[in-house]
Amino acid sequence: MDEAQIAAFLVVALWWMIAATAIVRWGPGKATRWLRCPNEKVRARVQVQQGEGDFGSLRVLDVTACALMPGPVTCGKECLAHL
Repeated sequence: MDEAQIAAFLVVALWWMIAATAIVRWGPGKATRWLRCPNEKVRARVQVQQGEGDFGSLRVLDVTACALMPGPVTCGKECLAHL
């Protein structure tokens, strides 16, 4: 293999690593969000489960953790409407 083929291979490998990192970082999965809790009327940090929505977008599926609750989320999850 000559140097041009090696360089092309390395560029393609680099772009695949960048794409994979972007999908893991900003794709479906868990994410942390800040919002104003409709029940307590204070700012809260929540961890949400994101899934694929329409083409090229993400939507929030569920609230998995809330800074205002020490254990599992047991409220009615009205905050989903604000995400």
